[in-house]
This record gives sequence, C-alpha cells and structure tokens, in this order.
Amino acid sequence: MIGRLRGMLVAKGESGVVIEAGGVGYEVNVTPRDLTSLPGLGEEVVLHTHLAVREDNMALYGFDGQASRDMFRILLGASGVGPALAMAILATMRPADLRQAVATDDVAALVAAPGIGKRKAEKLILDLRPKLGSMVVGMASTSEVARVREALESLGYLPVEVRAALEEISLDGPVEEMVRSALKVMGRNRGLSGA
Repeated sequence: MIGRLRGMLVAKGESGVVIEAGGVGYEVNVTPRDLTSLPGLGEEVVLHTHLAVREDNMALYGFDGQASRDMFRILLGASGVGPALAMAILATMRPADLRQAVATDDVAALVAAPGIGKRKAEKLILDLRPKLGSMVVGMASTSEVARVREALESLGYLPVEVRAALEEISLDGPVEEMVRSALKVMGRNRGLSGA
C-alpha cells in the first residue's frame, strides 16, 4: 500500500493533483480543502495517502495530514461508505469536527455533507462511535452541540455560518451560553463581511 507520497506537484485539477515522484506521475484525489492548501506547481509536496483497490479500479487518495487519512480509513470501514462519500464528508468536516459530531449525536453536522440525509447520518453516527473508540472519550456525550446548531438555524442562520461559529467558540457549558457566544461570533463575522 502507498501510505505517503513525496514529490513535485506537476498538475492541479478540480478534485485531484498529479505528483511526480521517481519519474512516475501519481494521480491523487484530494478534497477541495486540501487542494487549496497545497503549494504551487513545481514545488515539493508531501501527502499522506490511501490506495483503494477495486476489481476494476485503483485510486489513490491524498491528505495533508495523517489524522485526515486515518479518519478516511475509519469512514471506509463504516457501512455504506465508499471513497467518494468519505471524501465528501472530509471536504465539509475536519477530523476533530467529525469526532465531535459523533460524540454529541450531531446529525445536522453530518447532513451538511453532500450525499448524506438524516437517516444516513444517524446510521453513520451509530456505526462510527465504536470505531472511533477512545477518540471520543472526554468529549460531551450529550447532544448539546446539536441543540445549539438547531437553535441557531431556527433563527435563520445558514448551516455554513453556524459551522464557522461553532469552530470559534468553546463547546463547554450550558446550551444558552454556547448560543450567546455563537451569536456574538456570527454578528462580528457579518459585520466584517458587510464592511
């Protein structure tokens, strides 16, 4: 298996790159988030990779960090999740966000990923919880973050605004306090974008 690839970035596309290493050009699928974080063409790049082998296809998936690659592999072990869906999830959520969503039963966070409905998200949470094991220990075991998300969305905020605000606040304390903190962040962010 190819677990890490280091070479020169020779091409970028919408969903992947070509990395030349040892005279061979490797086509690597990456998430849009990783694509934007890569250096320019002609520069050296290092990606943590996973080689997916099927009967009729071999595809290499690359990630800027080992945590993302490991989460990709965990997602592939979940029922009904193939490489395309795992990449879609990681394109919308960082590994820490996914662990938090699983720990807090935050269905709405998973539904934000393309190709995941409410029922699929609920099943995924149940499937991932034992696979993540110790990774979710110490995180909130209630659905408080989901309640905060629902409260903010009911006030008319877009899921992308809610997600950005939740990344900036402390996810400890009462739901009301988290909602107030998120509202302050979103008010500040809207003020900056309107300026």
